[in-house]
Amino acid sequence: MLHPTTTTERITAAQLVQAGLLEIGAGCRLHPTAVFLPADLQGTLRPIVLAEQVTVGAYAVLHGGLRVGAHTHIGHRVILGEPEYGYAVREVHPGVGATTTVGAGVVIRAGAIVYADTTIGDDITIGHHTLLRTGVSVGAGTQLAANLTVERGTRIGSGVRCSPGSHLTADTIVGDRAFIGAGVRTINDKQLIWRDPGNELPLTPPIFREGCKVGTGAVVLAGVTIGAGALVGAGSVVTRDVADDAIVYGVPAAVHGQVTR
Repeated sequence: MLHPTTTTERITAAQLVQAGLLEIGAGCRLHPTAVFLPADLQGTLRPIVLAEQVTVGAYAVLHGGLRVGAHTHIGHRVILGEPEYGYAVREVHPGVGATTTVGAGVVIRAGAIVYADTTIGDDITIGHHTLLRTGVSVGAGTQLAANLTVERGTRIGSGVRCSPGSHLTADTIVGDRAFIGAGVRTINDKQLIWRDPGNELPLTPPIFREGCKVGTGAVVLAGVTIGAGALVGAGSVVTRDVADDAIVYGVPAAVHGQVTR
């Protein structure tokens, strides 16, 4: 558990505890190769706090500002609290850290990456190699499967299921108990303008209302709202809003009925 604060200085976990930069709750199990990095890329130090009965796997990297709830499992090679660095969503980020909150009873499987300033509620599962970018929030009891990409500022409600290989674009809103099938794609930019500040128009991310279901391989375009309880068929391309409880499918998606409750 060694922390290279610079290329020459190495600090042990015990020294971080003594310095007040690492709090380890009772019954925690930390693999000896786990890495703790309280300093962000600007040199600002933030403590790392682990509640009781937290498990940290081999080669996991925990950044400053991270707070982990009780009975949470952090798998091998997981990265938590990574400061955003470089160009992302029309801004250049200098690697400043932030508070990153992981709730109680969370399972984060091997290879997942969670950026700083993210909030993860209780009893959530995050699958292998899933990526949560800066400012994402995830409600309690949600299941995020493997190989998901959840972009900056996306808000995912409670009791949501996101299947493997899907992409939620920046600032997407997913309501409680929504179901996102495998390989779903979302778009927030109608003009596809990149790195052209004088011509970039506001992004318009999609919205998935409470309890909607989106089938495997669907594509949801910018500015589209999927209504509460609506059902989108597999492989559909959704180009316009879908009303509550509507059944839509096709390319482009069209209404073919109503969900009966």
